[in-house]
Amino acid sequence: MRIGSGYDVHKLVEGRDLIIGGVTIPYEKGLLGHSDADVLTHAIMDSLLGAAALGDIGKHFPDTDETYKGVSSLVLLQRVKELLDESFYLVENIDATIIAQKPKMAPYIETMRENIARVLGIELNQINIKATTEEGLGFTGEGLGISCNAVCLLTSAADYRYDDRSYVFPEKTGGCAGCSGCSLKNR
Repeated sequence: MRIGSGYDVHKLVEGRDLIIGGVTIPYEKGLLGHSDADVLTHAIMDSLLGAAALGDIGKHFPDTDETYKGVSSLVLLQRVKELLDESFYLVENIDATIIAQKPKMAPYIETMRENIARVLGIELNQINIKATTEEGLGFTGEGLGISCNAVCLLTSAADYRYDDRSYVFPEKTGGCAGCSGCSLKNR
């Protein structure tokens, strides 16, 4: 198993759509960036790339490349999924936190989860998204920007066998991860 973490931040400005998790959220400002500046999707992509030791989004989608100007981050996430597939990694789970004073994220979180799960080809119960404010503190608390943290867990497909059209985790000897130190191995 491999763990990755990601972080992204973008400044809030007038004249841009606010897009988070592939959802356009009605708000007076949007996030400034080369692509659609989707902080949630960017943090998730960085966590996935980091867990797979494949660099970061700046390496794969540089802001100096006009190809990515204004592009949907869900399109970029699809490319990250392809990179994971090429390296035989499976997403076990993702947990992300959006940090924004305004607007409220709760009404949009379920759709964000659905968007991310659909693009990555994972189940809805493999992705958790939550939001918090910073109680008026710092740049996010002052409404100057929005940030996001994400962590993920990947498993190598080499750890699985394909049996009757589904993946089966290989049997381990002993208890947890092959350890012989407790009675869990008999359960």
